[in-house]
Amino acid sequence: MPELPEVETVRRTLKQLILGKTIEEVTIHLPRIIKHPDDVDLFRQQLLGLTITDVQRRGKFLKIVCDPLVLVSHLRMEGKYRVVDHGEPLEKHTHVIFHFTDGTELRYRDVRQFGTMHLFSWGKEEEVLPLKKLGPEPLSDQFTIDWFQQTLPKRKTRIKALLLNQEYLVGLGNIYVDEALYSARIHPERSASSLTDEEIQRLYQGIRQTLQKAIELGGSSVRSYLDGQGEMGMFQLQIQVYGRKNEPCNECGRPIERIVVAGRGTHICSHCQPV
Repeated sequence: MPELPEVETVRRTLKQLILGKTIEEVTIHLPRIIKHPDDVDLFRQQLLGLTITDVQRRGKFLKIVCDPLVLVSHLRMEGKYRVVDHGEPLEKHTHVIFHFTDGTELRYRDVRQFGTMHLFSWGKEEEVLPLKKLGPEPLSDQFTIDWFQQTLPKRKTRIKALLLNQEYLVGLGNIYVDEALYSARIHPERSASSLTDEEIQRLYQGIRQTLQKAIELGGSSVRSYLDGQGEMGMFQLQIQVYGRKNEPCNECGRPIERIVVAGRGTHICSHCQPV
């Protein structure tokens, strides 16, 4: 599933490609992708004639602003957006097409068909699900070391499970939680409340630095992720533990292990990240 760096990269590329374009028509091949409004034809009609004025992100959600409306889109496991010229052959699993007046199209393709789209009045989308309960952004001013130090001691859950909880902190998934915990030398099965002030400081820096570096490199193409221009991310070349089972730790040389934490495959160096 695309995490914060991948969605941010898609946001940036889409903003370059679709800002100022006007929607002439919307084609929907898989109606269940549309979650709100319930009437798919109303979803289509409301977008006709609107111009895209911004592309934003909230956690792992894209927000395509077409004032007075905003399209809230979650890519889930395999969702991808691409901008193409009208007439380009349609790829299999293309479920929604936004046709622009300039002859280009924004196509949403999703092999797994788990992606979602919600259409709300601009400015109201944060007041309702799916955005209503999301936690702070880890690269925003909301995510401070003081907030982290105040909230972690109150949480007895395992630190990996907590960081995956989007209601606590948005945008982090399996890849970047594993990487941040490794950089902070913290075992993922530690309880959040057990962390010392020094460990919290290291984890805070690890989260922010890992995400910032991943964004700089366009995200991680460890499975099928591509950005809005069809390009791969490059952060996978910098990965320290995720997906590196039995490979040597870059710090101590011992083999990376794979365990299961909070139902998720988790990669650690048990020497550098002691329980």
